[in-house]
Amino acid sequence: MKQIYFASPLFSKMELEYNAKIVKRIRETYPDVTVFLPQEQGEINNKSNYADSMTIAKVDTEAVLNSDLLIAVLDGISIDPGVASEIGVAYAKNIPCLGLFTDSRVQGFDNHQKLEALRDIGESQFPYVNLYTVGLIKLNGEVVGSEDDLITNIANYLG
Repeated sequence: MKQIYFASPLFSKMELEYNAKIVKRIRETYPDVTVFLPQEQGEINNKSNYADSMTIAKVDTEAVLNSDLLIAVLDGISIDPGVASEIGVAYAKNIPCLGLFTDSRVQGFDNHQKLEALRDIGESQFPYVNLYTVGLIKLNGEVVGSEDDLITNIANYLG
């Protein structure tokens, strides 16, 4: 059975609910695929319990290494450090990666005013994502801009 590792921040109710919603759609669309969602690993990710850094690293790294695809949510002020680490592990082991970047500020890339604003320090209308981390994804996968594209494109990597 194929496995997907779902890498995403998991520290706020909003993040937890978003992750659960997307993973539910993946599971419904691909019922023969197992999805490893770190927030479901209560022994290490129930924040009222204690798990040391090495335990977390071992469990999550083993799950990434046992996966056929890594999905990485890139949204937020910056890419979550844990997600970036998981992307690096997947890249090093040649595990394909699908990045999900839904930031609405990517809209209007052809708007002349937004492009001109780039010349004015501090006025960029566009989001920033770490290019090294995005590059690791694109070297062995792709970045998509919507949940619908994510769900559709999973099939390209699980053949």
